[in-house]
Amino acid sequence: MKDNLTEREANNYSPLSLAFLGDSVYDTLVREHLLKQANMPAAKLHSAKIKLVCAEYQSDAYSVLEENITEHELAVLKRGRNATGNTVPKHADAAQYRRATAVECLFGYLFLTGQTERICELFEAIIKNVGDVLPTE
Repeated sequence: MKDNLTEREANNYSPLSLAFLGDSVYDTLVREHLLKQANMPAAKLHSAKIKLVCAEYQSDAYSVLEENITEHELAVLKRGRNATGNTVPKHADAAQYRRATAVECLFGYLFLTGQTERICELFEAIIKNVGDVLPTE
């Protein structure tokens, strides 16, 4: 894979493109977190994962991020929130979905710029402040 992008290069991507990548980054973090919490059947892990990657949860994560990020990261977050072209799923309202897209946008941006330690810090803040959904046996 290519070297990390500069902030300038990463800013050239549309917010929805960054969210496309960020969705995968965030999903992987959730899967890793859940797996480390409990060694369970995949179906139970999947059920818990769904609760942490849904638009409602990620919308709540947006509020946590707003309080814990730099000015530049906030600009990326807001760019993602203001992106157009989203279709809204049945289980979320438009505001929740836009905020969820913003979270994914920021994670995609941080990934492209090689800020993996920062991604982990922010993810930990989300889990700590929004709450955890641990699989039950």
